[in-house]
Amino acid sequence: MKDLAVEKNLGKLGGGMRIGGVFELECYDSLGKLKWSETTKNLVLDPGLNELLDLVFNYTTPASWYVGIMATATTLATGDTLASHAGWVEESGYTGDRKIYTVAAADSESVTNTAAKATFVFTTNATVNGAFVSQASAGTSGVLFCEATFSAKVVSTNDTLEVTYTISADDDGV
Repeated sequence: MKDLAVEKNLGKLGGGMRIGGVFELECYDSLGKLKWSETTKNLVLDPGLNELLDLVFNYTTPASWYVGIMATATTLATGDTLASHAGWVEESGYTGDRKIYTVAAADSESVTNTAAKATFVFTTNATVNGAFVSQASAGTSGVLFCEATFSAKVVSTNDTLEVTYTISADDDGV
């Protein structure tokens, strides 16, 4: 249920903030040739927004962030968590755990991992359908910040999937 007092105060203040991100994925075969690429917007989840507010205004200790990929994805929900996300299944057919999300300092109201892309090397043939950012390198504890889906894409053994995630914040212009 929305808090009408908060909505009225935002209206009096004259604005708010928008936050969102974009995943860019590039799949390369074992010879380094680009097989496919995909760009898709994300859904920033309620737990992620709460974590963002806590980090900035409640001075909680920041955690590391990690990029993961989805094997199947049908629906996304703002209440999804790492422990409960009925609309998708995580892909695990790659070397290691989820990949660290390393960003440079914010610039032009955004941060990105362009200089240190999350890189997944596949050990099996698979189909990928989405990506997410969480506070856990593995498992189901920690905050699930955002998630995104895209049309199913095939990866093969020894393919490399590079994932860039850029998140931006902006005044909503009101």
